[in-house]
Amino acid sequence: MRKITVFLLLTLAMGTLTTLAGGFQVSLHGQKQIGMGLIGTSLSQDASCLFYNPGGLGFMKQKMSFSGGTSFLKSFATFQKSGNSTYQVTTDNPLGTPFYLYGAYKINDKLGCGLAVNTPYGNKLKWGNQWAGRYLIEDISLAAIFIQPTVTYKIHPMISIGAGLVFATGTVDLNKALPITSANGSDGQVNIKGSSSSWGFNVGVMCQPLEKLSIGIDYRSEVKMKVDDGDAKFTVPSSLSTSFPADNKVSTTLPLPANLDIGASYDITDKLMVGFSLNYVFWDVYDSLIFDFQTNSASLQDSRNPREYKNKLIFRLGGQYRLNDIITVRLGGYYDPSPVNKDYFNPETPSLDITALSCGLSYYPLKKLSIDASFLYLMGKETDMTYSPDNFGGKYKTRFYIPGIGLTYSL
Repeated sequence: MRKITVFLLLTLAMGTLTTLAGGFQVSLHGQKQIGMGLIGTSLSQDASCLFYNPGGLGFMKQKMSFSGGTSFLKSFATFQKSGNSTYQVTTDNPLGTPFYLYGAYKINDKLGCGLAVNTPYGNKLKWGNQWAGRYLIEDISLAAIFIQPTVTYKIHPMISIGAGLVFATGTVDLNKALPITSANGSDGQVNIKGSSSSWGFNVGVMCQPLEKLSIGIDYRSEVKMKVDDGDAKFTVPSSLSTSFPADNKVSTTLPLPANLDIGASYDITDKLMVGFSLNYVFWDVYDSLIFDFQTNSASLQDSRNPREYKNKLIFRLGGQYRLNDIITVRLGGYYDPSPVNKDYFNPETPSLDITALSCGLSYYPLKKLSIDASFLYLMGKETDMTYSPDNFGGKYKTRFYIPGIGLTYSL
């Protein structure tokens, strides 16, 4: 019997949690911010500040604000095998639909509260069951929801602070092939399903030292997603069933990294505003993954899998221009360097250096209501990458097309 090391199993499941978390970190949590390159740290335009900076609620001009929307994420990853090979494959990923819902209320001039519900982590990736890397990953689906009740207090006419308690819940479902050939010539298979919930927090400070200048600092804490007794189902020839129990269990923990954001925005005129944001992601917490299988065998052992991610700084720039009372247009962009160690690049997280361009607009059919739209385009730099434990490598490139639509109603 060919001995097979399958410590990769949960590397796939939990590694892919980071695909939208920061392997390429896309904060699709407000159409207005998306249209400006996601520079929301210093903005207080509506209830979406609950995510980008809870302190911004203290400077929100409206008494109440409600905002909701969704984006339609279509992504493509292409792999070109190393050497002189002409082999190439592109993913056939399903459409992703991250969403957000916010409600904010200013109790008085100093005190405010709100509730944020959004999906900061999620991914749908499908390489297929015939591609060269099927023993690393075939397909995966991840869904995560964050719920954040928030309180804000304006401690000074120029300074407001805010904090939110975050409850996170999520599920993951993946499939991969095993290098075990059955009598009919098909590969063995494994399916992983698991769920997790955890807690974190979001704190922010906003300052307006000048009438036209706003400065914001926000910190979103690390969230440790622990999977206990996830399902690990193997499909192998009956002769190997004792080595790969059909209904096994597995447990692991993945740290979702903390974020520190610093930003500023300035009203150049009554119509034109520009701003920037620096987003520092504490990726070094993602050093390795440890997997604990409930039932072990000579071919299926608990394992420690290196990742060795590095902290990264994302630079964002954007602005908006009010054409008239009913239309505001926006432009933005950012650069997001990959945190991945090139020796441990796994195709379940095709994270490359990302250059992003965005645009958007708001249409006000009524004074209190806006229809907000955005479009975000991400370009992953073509790069040679290798997954050393499996000696699998080649050229990867990625593209993402993300239109979005939302509504904002303020009183």
